[in-house]
Amino acid sequence: MPWFVWLLAAGALGVAEFFTLTLVFGLLAGAALVAAVVAGVGVGLLGQLLALGAAAAVGLVVVRPVALRQMAQQPLVREGSDALIGKRAEVVQEVTATRGLIKLSGEEWSARALDESHVIPVGALVDVMEIEGATAIVYPRELLP
Repeated sequence: MPWFVWLLAAGALGVAEFFTLTLVFGLLAGAALVAAVVAGVGVGLLGQLLALGAAAAVGLVVVRPVALRQMAQQPLVREGSDALIGKRAEVVQEVTATRGLIKLSGEEWSARALDESHVIPVGALVDVMEIEGATAIVYPRELLP
């Protein structure tokens, strides 16, 4: 089979991958490119089909599971307000279930207590549990009196 037919097949498989995002068609497109190279070198149809099968098998059995595992992991770097979750802060104005003020990463943030029964006094250290808009949801680091 001529090499340009394999290139056309690779292009069609690439388009299919674009619409499905399953990694299957993309790996098959790569296998078709391998077959195109083998065909361009002058190997016969049987060699082309063997190259296609081998490249497809390696892609689907080895590469795809690794890629899926990597895509399922959470990113290591958190950005924006997500990066503030888990940080320590100091209470500047008493924090209750409805209002309060903390010093977090050098900035003052409005805050409220995670546990609605807590009243966290000025000077207490807290952990940021969540960020809702411009409000930090905090929990005291130490037992309250």
